[in-house]
Amino acid sequence: MVIEKIPYFLIGFFILIGASVGSLVCGWFCPTGWFQEMLYKIKTVKLRFSSKALNQLRFFNLVIVALLIPYLVKEPWFSKICFMGMLQGGIPLALSDPEIRMMIGSFFYAKIAITVSFLSLAVFIKRPFCRFFCPLGAIYSLFNRISLLQLEVSEGCIRCNRCQEVCPMDIKIYEDPASPQCIRCLACTSCTFVEMKFLGKGF
Repeated sequence: MVIEKIPYFLIGFFILIGASVGSLVCGWFCPTGWFQEMLYKIKTVKLRFSSKALNQLRFFNLVIVALLIPYLVKEPWFSKICFMGMLQGGIPLALSDPEIRMMIGSFFYAKIAITVSFLSLAVFIKRPFCRFFCPLGAIYSLFNRISLLQLEVSEGCIRCNRCQEVCPMDIKIYEDPASPQCIRCLACTSCTFVEMKFLGKGF
């Protein structure tokens, strides 16, 4: 049975968290982000890949894949193709249950291809899923400019780009301290010119 109701509690939760700390959830509590960072630590040639168009793709996923398509077909389509869902549920279930293996079709192999693609990209590019595809990150990022938690770069910043080197989202925080791409991991605050402020007070 499909229950067609607006999830007011969930929307309120997103607004409360977003208005308080912006994308901090992505930087501190997301297992998907952590897993990608572990893959990125594998010693290989690293690619610095930045694209404004790709940065906007996660908003497309939010509107089309996470909202519009589920509303039309009454199924959570983004959950169906999420690579972490495959790693945590789809693949283990298929390996452990013969009956499920009998039901495997072409769609399952398509999801395997998506999973392998993201795992491969994460070895060479910082957090590709978070930066270019995650609809939940897109929601929280909308609050970065108005949240109570903010980053501030002092005028003494010499733009040495050390912030970009430690940033899991590969951004230069001095260009836009309230960037929607920022996940508030606070790695850049190791620099003396970058400070975290909550309710206007520094820490």
